[in-house]
Amino acid sequence: MASDTPKVPDNKSFNDIGRGLVMRLAVIIATLGRREIAGRLLEELAQQDRLPDLVVLSVPDPSHLPDPNPSLPFPVDHVIGPRGSSAQRNAGIEHVLGHCDIVTFLDDDFIPARDYLDLVEEAFRKMTNWVVVMGHVVEDGARNEGLSWDQGMAIVNQLSRHLLEEGRVKRHVGAYGCNMSIRASAIGTLRFDERLVLYGWQEDIDFTSQLRMRGDVVGVDIIRGVHLGIKAGRVSGTRFGYSQVINPVYLVRKGTVPARFLLPLMLRNLAANLLHSIRPEPYIDRRGRLRGNLLALTHLLRGRIEPEYVIHL
Repeated sequence: MASDTPKVPDNKSFNDIGRGLVMRLAVIIATLGRREIAGRLLEELAQQDRLPDLVVLSVPDPSHLPDPNPSLPFPVDHVIGPRGSSAQRNAGIEHVLGHCDIVTFLDDDFIPARDYLDLVEEAFRKMTNWVVVMGHVVEDGARNEGLSWDQGMAIVNQLSRHLLEEGRVKRHVGAYGCNMSIRASAIGTLRFDERLVLYGWQEDIDFTSQLRMRGDVVGVDIIRGVHLGIKAGRVSGTRFGYSQVINPVYLVRKGTVPARFLLPLMLRNLAANLLHSIRPEPYIDRRGRLRGNLLALTHLLRGRIEPEYVIHL
């Protein structure tokens, strides 16, 4: 699954390829139930060293859009379509494809460092064999009780700017969807799998893993930001627990993500939900997740592998 372009070894610096032309960069933000947070992210994108050429907010209806902000130094469009991370991201792709060179997906609760987009553009311009670039999450509130906007900004404001030559690179099976950038020319007809409904769960890995046939999927440690991990707008514990089991099995059968990556992840989640259901963390519905896990396992035993079943839970 390698491209025809020579690859850069892992951990090699970026100082061997010259600068090229400026690339057009569009940011897609799929948002749901977080009008204020989405508005704050737009304001923060206005502070980037390299401004986006276009920002697209993908929402299920206009009630999820932040208030208009005419002072923003870039155009902001919105698209309306079915609810769910896969469907909303696909709507964004349809809106920008053919009009940009780089598509950057940001969660509405991801705060990028001020040099984030500048380094993303430079990475794609210099490394022509890269098709997906994922930034480093210096603090991930999705792994704990979450961070407030002010807490996230305090962390981001402490991050110093870097030159791309200082970065280190690691190849990945796929990219973490809270912050990932795609070379637009590599996307073609590929879209996020809309059978992975609602929160999606691994739709980012599924999409970007397929792009490895067209080039390298890499993480760059100096392209950084903070993921707040805000809990509002997420699906119920039972639904999420169901997806934790069904989605990995579905993707392994689909053949897009290696079993060696997804099955250990599924088993770790099962173990964590079982262990912590005795004394669950206040910010995670462990018992709901465990119920969803067990329901998914019963469906698997019956040969039923339907990620979209979570809609009925």
